[in-house]
Amino acid sequence: MNASPSTTTPGPRQTWSGQWGFIVSAIGSAVGLGNIWRFPGVAYENGGGAFLIPYLVALLTAGIPILFLDYAIGQRFRGSAPLAFRRIARWAESFGWFQVMICFFIAIYYAAILAWAASYFVFSFTGAWGEDPAGFFVGSYLKVGDPGFSTTPVWGVLVPLVLIWVAAIIVLALRLDKGLERANIIFIPLLVVAFGALVVRSVFLPGASIGLNALFTPDFSKLSDPSVWIAAYSQIFFSLSIAFGIMITYSSYRRRKSNQTTPGLVVAFANSSFEVLAGIGVFSVLGFMADQSFGGSFATLVKEARISGPMLSFVTFPKVISQMPGSWVFGALFFGSLLMAGFTSMVSITEVISSAFQDKFGFSRAKASVATGMPMAVLSVVLFATTTGLTSLDVVDKFANEIGIVFSAVAMSVIVLWIKNKGSELAYHLSSLSTFKVGRTWRVLVTAICPLVLGYMLVNCVVGILTEGYEGYPTWYLGTAGWGAVAVMVAGSFALAAVRWRSDPEGFVPWPAYPPAGEKGGIR
Repeated sequence: MNASPSTTTPGPRQTWSGQWGFIVSAIGSAVGLGNIWRFPGVAYENGGGAFLIPYLVALLTAGIPILFLDYAIGQRFRGSAPLAFRRIARWAESFGWFQVMICFFIAIYYAAILAWAASYFVFSFTGAWGEDPAGFFVGSYLKVGDPGFSTTPVWGVLVPLVLIWVAAIIVLALRLDKGLERANIIFIPLLVVAFGALVVRSVFLPGASIGLNALFTPDFSKLSDPSVWIAAYSQIFFSLSIAFGIMITYSSYRRRKSNQTTPGLVVAFANSSFEVLAGIGVFSVLGFMADQSFGGSFATLVKEARISGPMLSFVTFPKVISQMPGSWVFGALFFGSLLMAGFTSMVSITEVISSAFQDKFGFSRAKASVATGMPMAVLSVVLFATTTGLTSLDVVDKFANEIGIVFSAVAMSVIVLWIKNKGSELAYHLSSLSTFKVGRTWRVLVTAICPLVLGYMLVNCVVGILTEGYEGYPTWYLGTAGWGAVAVMVAGSFALAAVRWRSDPEGFVPWPAYPPAGEKGGIR
């Protein structure tokens, strides 16, 4: 619906305190659980040290270009995802709400993983997982049942989950520079110190070199396999928090004359540096495990233990920690790092939703945080603090990330660059404000290369699910929890776009003007 004549003019948009606040907050969003438990395993399985070649190519040809695209859209059109896309084209508002809906689903399950990390932080002081970490995690702790939708609560998850949501709502309710920015300024340096200490301790463990050799020994024959390159693009894409509203929202809080591309490079390379650091720490620990339990054979360890994903963190690592001298210190550092990395990412995800409601309905920051955070907290508890929480989380995560986010990236390129032809305008915007200029090469990457690669990933994922299923889950369950979640995202995006705006979204003039006076067509 169109804005009515009675709509008000939106007030001034809150801004970061400065460039440092934005950079640290963007790094806090990018550095999350996937950096610690996903990158090391993906690198090992896709060529070891040789994987760094497609990884860097993917970073330079997809990760950084799409990050710049997010920054340009957010800062130029100065709004949350729905408002920014509305200002690009009225009909595109529903796509902005689709990004909000993706964040909605990710937030409600991401909080559950943080609840696990909080519990295991406490468990690390007593070694509560005992001699059977796998049985403890899925049995004693999560009490996992058959796939379905249980109403039986798991109190060990429910209590910390509620506390996580309370903390997130409080951070989001405060003024931008007093809440979100300050939380990142506190947690990110702490994360670097804690995880750095963990890595230093890890590399001096007996057998650490076994793991490091397994991770970094290059297998260049893998580079001829297209799936390795897709894995690299996938890792970059999912680790940078791009294409689903976060960086659009964050960049909308930047002052109008703020440099965009140089901070973007800092954020991208800081994120990748942390992933490599995580790989060193994780594989040093796995090398110690191979030395202590598998006669120094890393291949045998891989057959017997999970080296990526939640099972790495909550099953394999506790088993290793129990074998270490001073195990409680190592456990506290590891699970504390998981908690800090995850929390800064979670608040960035929920900020997308809160910001959208502030723009659309004229809510204050505090009201929007409570109005969106409370329902998400309830759903998070109902769906993921029960005996079927692990299976629900696994399926929703698969569909939200590999279908929702990838589709969002492809659709964003099509809408902004193909249909509305905003490539030159956004390139001009970035270059006029930044020391690192972008132009034709950037436009080619975001207009052609990225959509083609990501489109292939999307089609490959959908075909794989339809023909092979996922993790052996029943078809009805994938249809309900997986495709059902996608259907709710789509329906919710159209429903929210149909609601009348409280303030006039059209009363806005992008800055700097494009094309500039006396020039035709802006940057070539």
